[in-house]
Amino acid sequence: MSVPTRSSEPGNNVIPPHAGGTPTASAAELIAALRAAVGAEYVAVDPDVTAAYARDMMPLAPFGVPLAVVKPGSTAEVAAVVRACAAAGVPIVPRGAGSGLTGASNAVDGAVSVVMTRMNRILEIDEGNRLAVVQPGVVNKDLRTAVEARGLFYAPDPSSYDWCSIGGNLSTNAGGLCCVKYGVTTDAVLGLEVVLASGEVLRTGRRTVKGVAGYDLTKLIVGSEGTLGIITEATLSLRPKPQAPVTMVAAFEKVGAAGDAVTSAIAAGLVPSLLEIMDAASIRAVEAHTGAKILGDGPTPAAILIGQSDLGGEPALVEMERMQGCCDAAGAVFSYVTADLAEARMLLQARRDVLPSLEELGTWVTDDVCVPRTAIAALITACEDISADTGILISVVGHAGDGNMHPTMVYRDDSGADAARRAHDAYDRVLDAARALGGTITGEHGVGRMKQAHLAGEIGPVGLSAHRAIKRALDPAGLFNPGSMFSME
Repeated sequence: MSVPTRSSEPGNNVIPPHAGGTPTASAAELIAALRAAVGAEYVAVDPDVTAAYARDMMPLAPFGVPLAVVKPGSTAEVAAVVRACAAAGVPIVPRGAGSGLTGASNAVDGAVSVVMTRMNRILEIDEGNRLAVVQPGVVNKDLRTAVEARGLFYAPDPSSYDWCSIGGNLSTNAGGLCCVKYGVTTDAVLGLEVVLASGEVLRTGRRTVKGVAGYDLTKLIVGSEGTLGIITEATLSLRPKPQAPVTMVAAFEKVGAAGDAVTSAIAAGLVPSLLEIMDAASIRAVEAHTGAKILGDGPTPAAILIGQSDLGGEPALVEMERMQGCCDAAGAVFSYVTADLAEARMLLQARRDVLPSLEELGTWVTDDVCVPRTAIAALITACEDISADTGILISVVGHAGDGNMHPTMVYRDDSGADAARRAHDAYDRVLDAARALGGTITGEHGVGRMKQAHLAGEIGPVGLSAHRAIKRALDPAGLFNPGSMFSME
């Protein structure tokens, strides 16, 4: 996607056309309408300002130059923005905090980026029905903190939970460390409020525990990456606050042994609240970053497994001791179970420190694939082969409990003109490797603009036709987030 220069004030320039329709207004007329809708202070057109909203955390995804960045403060304002853009024939790119990793919220040339961070209120916490009603700009960690004060728990916890927004989590169907036991974002969503391309407001779902009236439009919208509408409110299910966890860590000299331990634990019926894996490259990066060994002195293991149980008390201890037994039987060279919360925080912090640690080594590009849990070791081995072939460092961490792996490519910008190309090649080859192992191209980050070419291969021509039919039905002019997920051609 090209990145043309643009003046600081669009003036009377004609809005560039897009695939979904023909402009019917000048840029100046549209911007005036946007300012009338949300207030002049919440419409940015200065390129120095709008550049900050051009892309998400994925450095290799294409992005463009938005005509304007708009920050609505209410559902009514969102609807007014949508109607103004529709009248002008201008596409809209919904955006949250920008923590995405596939380019799904990247700007499109001449489009309007609608940033939802002003709508950041927790509207209701209903303890009796264990639910919360929130706006999309609420930060994941802020919601978790607010409900924990009431003895409740919001389960989805992406690694960026301290700054990612609920709206972005909903749009990509984000997951996190607790997915193995509690599922991904869609499993915690009861209902939504959504502004459609017509400017109408759709309410989906319910507040009840059960409900099967009509199509499940809630699940259709969750994970649609802003291609079908703009989420303005969500009703989320909560759980009782878990008990203090018991934690297990085990080290392995061979990746295959770690994979065997995971397979054995799942076959034994264990359901830990989290089960994470770090490969040798991840371990070395974190230890270099922190200046401390994760598991004390000695050679770097080929892999570390970190498991937790939140059953509380003796049941949690028993579950993690059984997990330890699976690891020892698979050939762990070290294993340890602890109920000490400080030790648990230290181990999980090491897992969360992987990306900041890799950032010190160069530019990182995080992949997101999910394979059958029996294929975790094979995927890590495939990543080692791809790394050797491309000359790109690949570090693998992931949610071993559900097979969702995050191979991360690292390259230095000064390591040659083709470094980014080789990283992109490695990224694509990891996707192919995951599918060859019976997996999927994304477990929780979404398709975005990085994986669009791979989606058709996974869902097939009939699946792609169904996607396009749904898109045409809800967004006939192609207004919402053109270029994300799949092409309409």
